[in-house]
Amino acid sequence: MRSLRIALSALLGATTLSGVTLITSGALSSAASGNSLASCAKKVTSEEIHKGVLTVATDSPAYTPWFVSNKPSNGKGYESAVAYAIAKELGIKAADVKWVVEPFDSSYIPGPKSFDFDINEISYTAERAHAVTFSVSYYDVNQSIVALKTNPIVTKHTPKELKSYVYGDQIGTTGLAYINNEIKPTTPAKVFSTLDQAVLALQTKQIDAIVIDTPTGQYMAADQITNKAGKSIATQVGQFPSTGEHYGLLFSKGNPLAACVNVAIDALKTNGTLAALQKKWLNIYTSVAAIQP
Repeated sequence: MRSLRIALSALLGATTLSGVTLITSGALSSAASGNSLASCAKKVTSEEIHKGVLTVATDSPAYTPWFVSNKPSNGKGYESAVAYAIAKELGIKAADVKWVVEPFDSSYIPGPKSFDFDINEISYTAERAHAVTFSVSYYDVNQSIVALKTNPIVTKHTPKELKSYVYGDQIGTTGLAYINNEIKPTTPAKVFSTLDQAVLALQTKQIDAIVIDTPTGQYMAADQITNKAGKSIATQVGQFPSTGEHYGLLFSKGNPLAACVNVAIDALKTNGTLAALQKKWLNIYTSVAAIQP
């Protein structure tokens, strides 16, 4: 579960998440770039960090439903499938897509990158875009609550009741920002260096709940937090209304390849490919109950 990630400390703090269509220095729309798929296909090779190869990064392990069997190269899982769909739109063969590992907390460091783009459930924020360039949205995100099935929050989660619980989350994540900025609990959230530490705190009842994106939260509740017999002991309490948060591909600052990748993403939206991939890999998450912060 890497969808809520560590950001550089210099980029932390309360953030207002931008809308999907916002055009900023961090995410240039394809309409503004003046590129077409045809023109991009002709020049994309010259913009790749290793000519003739599209180098795509993600963290390890790579979790379901974004990847399957911790093998990004198999084309299974939403993010793996999206990466290959982008490559196809740009005239890049699947055999010419190379996957590399990039720890999340390294991806935001300003300067040259060892990859063309990083696809890693990374939420766009204006603060993060000071250090890197983001693509347009390839997935719009809702935050959700995960708790043990025995915790009172499962049935008592009115906006007023939500403020009374102890939350925990990974440092620098959009989930932690949501806790602080939207739920505003009376007890400060506990902050952990990794998401695994937050999960352990939940399992040992040091905290009542974690706030995390809906798809990863569903996987966490159903498959990660289990007893010795392998049976789930957690549940996804509900998901919050959208704040405009979305995932974008991460590029080195000013990387010209981003403009052509945006053209490809917009094409995938127009021809229905993104919607089909979301239905295939992420459709079950639309049924998660809605709750208010």
